[in-house]
Amino acid sequence: MRSIIITSAILFLAMTASAQPAPPMNLFSTSSDVAKLIEQAKSEHTNQPLIAKPILQLAPYRASMEYRASVGAASVHEKEAEFFYVIDGSATMMTGGKLVNEKRNDGENLGGTAIEGGNSRSVAKGDFIVVPENTPHWFSQINGTLILMSLHVPRTGMAH
Repeated sequence: MRSIIITSAILFLAMTASAQPAPPMNLFSTSSDVAKLIEQAKSEHTNQPLIAKPILQLAPYRASMEYRASVGAASVHEKEAEFFYVIDGSATMMTGGKLVNEKRNDGENLGGTAIEGGNSRSVAKGDFIVVPENTPHWFSQINGTLILMSLHVPRTGMAH
């Protein structure tokens, strides 16, 4: 009787675990996959400054394609560093300083209309940028269209 109960419990747990949907995961994307995401973003673009599409994901990490056709909000990610790779286009990026008209977007992110006192640099196709957590960042000028790969990396609990 005891073995029947144990076996039933194991089967129940196995069935319950298999019934739970696995978190979305995409571990590989080809250059043509990314090109399709860019084309989708172009076709969806109206007046919004940013369209983001997921490229890869393995929780808690996520890489997205960002299609930026105009200047958007400045940001601070309080618990994530953000890595950028410029796929195409050019822009002026500001980092550091202080958010203007700061507001809380959610539990771990702040937004603003601009940055005061930051460092400005030109970025272009092929450039890599790292923005540490708690660092204001903003693409203050977009030259045409800017297409990026953005990788969010959680930094909670790590030594600085």
